[in-house]
Amino acid sequence: MQIGEVAERTGLSLRTIRYYEEVGLVVPSARSQGGFRLYTEPDVERLGVIMRMKPLGFQLDEMRELLGILDALTSGDTPDRDEQLHRLTGFWTAAEERCQALRTQLGIAEDFAATLRSHLPAG
Repeated sequence: MQIGEVAERTGLSLRTIRYYEEVGLVVPSARSQGGFRLYTEPDVERLGVIMRMKPLGFQLDEMRELLGILDALTSGDTPDRDEQLHRLTGFWTAAEERCQALRTQLGIAEDFAATLRSHLPAG
């Protein structure tokens, strides 16, 4: 599929997808004869991983590292599988901790909104 369809499916802008390509996080699987970027379903899934890492505050280098780990584990061609799994566990732990921090922040924000609501007239 072309970049426009990928953007529509993922909700990412063309500019963002091109940026992720520029920094090496996702690379189109092919190009058309006219030079248009062509993406496959695994490319879209890769963008999905990136999109889910972003709100958790993962940096580009961390995204690149995790994607490399996932690529290696998925291909099954990794002599250091135990090390890859150990690193993956570290990312999972970090993601869980960051999710918990976001839940805490959300609770505080909801409490604040409820406080403001309590000062408004009923209606």
